[in-house]
Amino acid sequence: MTGVTASLGGMNLVCRGAAATSRTVLITGVSKGLGRALALELAKRGHTVIGCSRAQDKLNALRSELSAALAAANSSSSEKHLLLDADVRSDSSVEELARTVMEKNGVPDIIVNNAGTINRNNKIWELPVEEFDNVIDTNIKGTANVLRHFIPLMITRKQGIIVNMSSGWGRAGAALVAPYCASKWAIEGLTRSVAKELPEGMAVVALNPGVINTEMLASCFGNSAALYQAPEAWAPKAATMILNLTAADNGASLTV
Repeated sequence: MTGVTASLGGMNLVCRGAAATSRTVLITGVSKGLGRALALELAKRGHTVIGCSRAQDKLNALRSELSAALAAANSSSSEKHLLLDADVRSDSSVEELARTVMEKNGVPDIIVNNAGTINRNNKIWELPVEEFDNVIDTNIKGTANVLRHFIPLMITRKQGIIVNMSSGWGRAGAALVAPYCASKWAIEGLTRSVAKELPEGMAVVALNPGVINTEMLASCFGNSAALYQAPEAWAPKAATMILNLTAADNGASLTV
């Protein structure tokens, strides 16, 4: 793949040979939407997927699909896939996740902080406090919990890539989704700040996936969400971009 150049989000991307090396990738919120599509795409390419979600039934279904994907790819890494029930909103749950991942798979090469939620369309003063708290707890605290427990593990190896899922609404405002916008602006700031704390050899980036037809988009756009690309169409581009990230990308705000 060395020397092949692609353009994603306005960025010229050189597909380095390292991307062809099997990686271990941890994806939060793996049971649906972008997380699920990315996990399946990575599995098809022969990479090992570690995923977490609160939906055990969806994890079970994904486990079968991952095994099938790896069988089709004729890869031996299917035995190493690890899907766990974990709630990123809970620091103790993420602490246990980190312990289990270390015991069974070791330190991930890449972490994708994908778990997220959005509020129902509503003006900030009419939004129930519980709904606001859930967005903040999932999107900001959930990401922080993963960083807290996994960065020290990556530091011991002096390498690792972390992708914090952002949004176009983390770089602009929009009516009726103020809590979500606030959470993604926070992800942008958190990423830039943590980037200054990481040692050489590591990187953390904020990644805007673009506008994708997911349940979250449908909650905002209604039937119009169907006009946008499906997660399965997005995943190959996103996987290539993520696999090609290096320490030189530390602190960047990128778009698929």
